[in-house]
Amino acid sequence: MMRLAEEFLLLLRDEDGALSRAPEWLARYALGGAVLMELALENRIDTDVDRLFLTDSTPVGDRLVDPMLAEIAQADRSHDALYWVEHATRHADEIRETALARLVDSGILELSDDRFLRIFGTRHYALADEKAERELIGRIEAVLLSDAIPDPRDIVIVTLADGCGLLDRLLPAEDLARAAPRIELVRKMELIGRAFLNALDVAVQPAAGRLDRGPAGTPPPAEPVQRNRDTDSSPV
Repeated sequence: MMRLAEEFLLLLRDEDGALSRAPEWLARYALGGAVLMELALENRIDTDVDRLFLTDSTPVGDRLVDPMLAEIAQADRSHDALYWVEHATRHADEIRETALARLVDSGILELSDDRFLRIFGTRHYALADEKAERELIGRIEAVLLSDAIPDPRDIVIVTLADGCGLLDRLLPAEDLARAAPRIELVRKMELIGRAFLNALDVAVQPAAGRLDRGPAGTPPPAEPVQRNRDTDSSPV
């Protein structure tokens, strides 16, 4: 079974295999949020309106999620879910690299690295297992285009995709319009997912300025990103 961070990266691939379907700072929030939501699905953490709290400190046995679990367990005081979403974003690079390596090792993606001296250029990931992507998109369509009670894992991946403006790349315009009420419902179903979306809405520009300056110190665009529309994107 793929972890949520791996599934998100599959959705982030463009037609050329670059991870560029969402701006870098949005992808970082999604990767951090994916790990926290994974821990919630593993019954290691829970949350209420005021705080995110530990329910079981036992390691999951997965290096994609256990480092964040350890940090939550070692925290000297409680924090709300929004704090931990922003905190997890600081680990986005490690989360991304671990998840990508697993996708390659499992035969879902193939790496093509055209960077000169591994510095300049972009890594591309060809899809080696189309079935994995097809099943993932099929799950998203099932959540949004039916009235069935969705699986918690599917709620989370829809929330991540919606927050990063990826749904309009997965569904035809007419299906997306029909699914709009369902998307709003799904957005409210998961507390950590709501904290992730809230982080994008209320802390987006300050957090992006702190966390997502590239090698040249270039800040993100000054205008807010319109989710669920085409946006300029940066390769992950």
